[in-house]
Amino acid sequence: MNLQETEVVWLDGDDVCRIEYLAEISGLSLEDIEDLIENEVINPLDPMQSPRMFPLQGVATAQMARRLRDDFLLDRHGLTLALKLLQRVAQLESELQALRARAGRV
Repeated sequence: MNLQETEVVWLDGDDVCRIEYLAEISGLSLEDIEDLIENEVINPLDPMQSPRMFPLQGVATAQMARRLRDDFLLDRHGLTLALKLLQRVAQLESELQALRARAGRV
């Protein structure tokens, strides 16, 4: 019998974390996280604040980044492109859902 351990993180909308936590929980290096920040894939709440704090939704993005990087052997540029495309798809799906909801009410 094989047991598989899974770590679960509750992503409360109001909670924040530091960059070190993003790196630790995602398995990415601090350099990888900094690259995602520089390319605006993950954004700090206040870029001028020190230390920078991030919404916990950044954890899901960082974990997805690590999985994409590892599964598809993506370099930093490919990873950034893939994540930006996935974010755009999510945004378009949200807009489509809102339009369908409005059309259904008319």
